[in-house]
Amino acid sequence: MDSVSDYYSATQLRSDRWSALREATTSICRERDAKKIATLKLRVNELFEALAVIEPYWAFPGMAAFDHMRRQFEHGNFDDLSFGVHRVTRALTTGAYRRRTIPLDRDSMDDEEHNDEAMLSPEARAMARPYFEVLIVDNVSEQQERWLKSNVTRMRRAEDPFHYEAVVVPSLEDALIAVLFNHNIQAIVVRPGLVLKSKNENEILSKYLSNASGADELEALLPENYGPELCRLIDRVRPELDAYLVTERSVEDIAGLDLGICRRVFYNQEDFMELHLNILRGVEARNKTPFFTALVNYSKQPTGVFHAMPISRGKSISRSHWIQDMGAFYGPNIFLAETSATSGGLDSLLEPHGPIKEAQELASRAFGSKQTFFATNGTSTCNKIVVQALVRPGDIVLVDRDCHKSHHYGMVLAGAEVVYLDSYPLNEYSMYGAVPLREIKHQLLALKAAGKLDRVRMLLLTNCTFDGLVYNVERVMEECLAIKRDLVFLWDEAWFAFARFSPTYRQRTGMRTANNLRRRLRTDAHRRTYEAQQEALADATDEEWLDTRLVAPPDARIRVYATQSTHKTLTSLRQGSMIHVNDQDFKGEVEQSFHEAYMTHTSTSPNYQIIASLDVGRRQVELEGFEFVQRQIEAAMSMRKAISTHPLLQKYFKVLTAGDMIPEHHRQSGVTSYFDNDQGWTDMWDCWEQDDFVLDATRVTLAVGGTGWDGDTFKTDILMDKYGIQINKTSRNTVLFMTNIGTTRSSVAYLIEVLVEIAKDLDDLLDDASNMERMSFDRRVKNLTENYPPLPDFSRFHDAFRPDNLTPEGDIRTAYYLSYDLNNCDYLELDGSLKDALEAGKEVVSASFIIPYPPGFPILVPGQVISKEILAFMRALDVNEIHGYRADLGLRVFTPEALAALPKAKNIKTAAE
Repeated sequence: MDSVSDYYSATQLRSDRWSALREATTSICRERDAKKIATLKLRVNELFEALAVIEPYWAFPGMAAFDHMRRQFEHGNFDDLSFGVHRVTRALTTGAYRRRTIPLDRDSMDDEEHNDEAMLSPEARAMARPYFEVLIVDNVSEQQERWLKSNVTRMRRAEDPFHYEAVVVPSLEDALIAVLFNHNIQAIVVRPGLVLKSKNENEILSKYLSNASGADELEALLPENYGPELCRLIDRVRPELDAYLVTERSVEDIAGLDLGICRRVFYNQEDFMELHLNILRGVEARNKTPFFTALVNYSKQPTGVFHAMPISRGKSISRSHWIQDMGAFYGPNIFLAETSATSGGLDSLLEPHGPIKEAQELASRAFGSKQTFFATNGTSTCNKIVVQALVRPGDIVLVDRDCHKSHHYGMVLAGAEVVYLDSYPLNEYSMYGAVPLREIKHQLLALKAAGKLDRVRMLLLTNCTFDGLVYNVERVMEECLAIKRDLVFLWDEAWFAFARFSPTYRQRTGMRTANNLRRRLRTDAHRRTYEAQQEALADATDEEWLDTRLVAPPDARIRVYATQSTHKTLTSLRQGSMIHVNDQDFKGEVEQSFHEAYMTHTSTSPNYQIIASLDVGRRQVELEGFEFVQRQIEAAMSMRKAISTHPLLQKYFKVLTAGDMIPEHHRQSGVTSYFDNDQGWTDMWDCWEQDDFVLDATRVTLAVGGTGWDGDTFKTDILMDKYGIQINKTSRNTVLFMTNIGTTRSSVAYLIEVLVEIAKDLDDLLDDASNMERMSFDRRVKNLTENYPPLPDFSRFHDAFRPDNLTPEGDIRTAYYLSYDLNNCDYLELDGSLKDALEAGKEVVSASFIIPYPPGFPILVPGQVISKEILAFMRALDVNEIHGYRADLGLRVFTPEALAALPKAKNIKTAAE
């Protein structure tokens, strides 16, 4: 039997153990050989032992049914056992237990083929009452447990909008394990009888438990504090849940405690109906979708349309003789819900007062922000809104040079003076990593020394990057605030919206970090730590400041913005995005300018379908985001394992690990890979707590140089054209596979099959190759795996666009608009006039953004001096798209006369002056 280390999660372990038990019990029923039967009985017993430590945390099949099956096995009732295990496994696989009672006796009638979830139509599934589970935490006897569950069952009513079953565990530790194992749990009832320790001892349980809490903290707890502490601890791992505390303590004792996710306290009573109604109300609060519901209701109203949009109500389609196929393809509802009206129960995105406003407030709660705003034209627009709302002309902004192009254009619109921050290069794979904290601190300290810190407005970083590199957000924010206490942070989390719903990932999100810092900075302990460090750093040099882990001042202002592409990683129609705000100065300083920026960039005719999908997407992640993200990570981990352990795939492919993509000095945990062929899975929690950078496991970067194909060719000609596999990001010798909450194990299996087929084809090709063909293949592989061009850093802005030579900021706006006059520009050929000019020592300045795709970010911006390294990189690029570059004309640059005519070129201040 596979060991626990072969599995990333307990959920996948449970599923596979039940499937293995079904196969073993079926085999016992068929087998006639005594030795084989004995071997199968040993396996069945091992599987029962393995499942015995997991099943107490799930309502189905329940421990009573599980123990009954074990007794059937012990008594040799193999036919009955096989039948029951088959029913359980099928119900777990299809989710049928969520809709109906699953009979496990052979005499019971159950038309499982027609009652499976997979066989139901979407309309039938939508009509079914959603199912969830309630965790009751109380150290009770089996008889008392049956009494508790029967009381829960008696409270059910036909009119209840949901259906739930109860799971009873005895201890605080068991409760933490349960909420991390069981994604069905939506509410927790904490009763006064709970104890601290779990009786279960198992490697995977210990791993989950250590991730959820600190052992030393728990050991020091008094028994009367177990309940309140449990509510607080669950808030750390699954804050979306509801808890209800039943206590015998006085109101005064409870009032001063941090109760985490506790929604209500019940005092020494057994009012099960009141508890039942509160549980349903709590889940209903998350299930509510105000705008989607309003749009559905609007679509049902008889309406006469006397405004724009002939497509509204589908009239222009239904009356047509030529576009009926469009109506047939989309169906009627999408057109019935199409309108430009803001009445009839609907709302305005630009001035929300009704269901859109309420939907945004619910999203704010779900994602941990203070305010959340919807956007219907993507995160590119969200980025421009935030930058324009906060940055004034002349403000200095520190920007990740490798960030999305929308940020660079946002700097132009806002008139910011930009300091570009260089990421560490990954030359071997032709991609950039992320910006080291030391580089950020260095630039801030240089600006401080130059007397410009008051003009520094914002730090803008991508978290996580396209390639999956995630910052230590709390450390970056705290150390930067130690230098500039009111610095604004814009975290581009376009690819990271899902992170909120994973206990491991959540700790590195902008909103969670903002809330943590707001609490911590107010504590006396933090104030004492800060004062002690300030005393130690009184006469410190900049180098000492760079080498010190800085502590933020207690009066620092927490000003954090996160932009997220909901449509990229969660459920939403394309271009559905959100802006999350956690800014202590938003109400007093930013609200009006934010409103104006939002008005500037938001359409007056936003797509209501996108808004509705954002509303529903929020509902989904509050109720099942934990489950879906867990499965997403499982899919990526299984992909890593399958590729890394397959002997044929290892000949041509390599899954890049954290060790490949993050330099050792940025990995304080020492972890190099999340999966090791010898040791199995590595616990990611330590990495995510300690390291400067971590790798998002849901992104699998595959080095393909060993195939002889570059990344773009492998993506287009092989994966897409031949096998229908879609990917987005490539580099010169890598391709990126991104799992999402919709990725299935079948999808992963298909991808592995395709890679194996590609590897076999390469084997056959090389077996039949001539010496010349083999030499050609080896040369291509060497070119992709050994002869790689070094990645250039940002050179500098030309002096014409800089206020002085003290610090590197540049006026990108002036450079951008200077190029509008064609007389200011010229074109130079890469292999001709541009190369000659640089070799002659001339300064050549880019007049436009140059964005090769991939990697998809600017390697040149307007006003940037073109270096020999940048030219060498551009000449080595083997991609089809270079935005801003015209192959027929060359690279657009400023003429020397245009640069000389600028007034700033004559007034440069130097460090010597």
